[in-house]
Amino acid sequence: MQIPLARAGWREMLILSLLFGSAAAVACAAATRGWGWCWPVAGVCVLGWLAGILFFRDPDRRTPPDPAALIAAADGKIVETATLDRHEDVGEGPATRISTFLSVLDVHVNRSPCAGVVRKIRYKRGRFLDARHPDCGRLNEANTIVIDPDPPHVGPVVVRQIAGKIARRIVCSVAEGDRVEAGERIGLIKFGSRTEIIVPGCDLYAPCVTVGQSTRGAVTIVARRTADGEKAC
Repeated sequence: MQIPLARAGWREMLILSLLFGSAAAVACAAATRGWGWCWPVAGVCVLGWLAGILFFRDPDRRTPPDPAALIAAADGKIVETATLDRHEDVGEGPATRISTFLSVLDVHVNRSPCAGVVRKIRYKRGRFLDARHPDCGRLNEANTIVIDPDPPHVGPVVVRQIAGKIARRIVCSVAEGDRVEAGERIGLIKFGSRTEIIVPGCDLYAPCVTVGQSTRGAVTIVARRTADGEKAC
């Protein structure tokens, strides 16, 4: 069975292969010379290599054909659905934020939550607090992607890639002016991290997920555009 891997992780996969491969080779050589306890060491090295490679898996996904839906930008667990008084990338007025925590076991490829055009990309240096920390979205290193969405969505739709305590590199694979489709790959965060979706208003979108729920990027519907006049909060 072939496992698709993210090309953005080729450097890390090469380093992992060299380190664990060398260690496994040395352990096997020692084991064949009478050091039988080195066989388990070789096995651990192989498992460590496999775990590292699987971190960069990039499975194909089928996005739900629902034009009013906002799709999960990442695999992980919902840690927040919040109404904000305002958000700098949305503008004046309230905003809704849905945050997902990605553990080291999750797929770390980020997806566009909707179809549209990338209006702005902004990278910010910062700290590396644990991605579950309530202040990580404000203080940590982050990359912000602002999308002008296709109707019936109301924009801007903001995706924030936030580095965590382990994650130390954010990859963005789109540029300003690019058109993206719902569920399309837009980047990668290496190792544990957090991804946020921010949309304008508190009555324009109805969250479809709850805190603690697991998500699959490009598959799980996290919010849906409400009908005119319908209140979501």
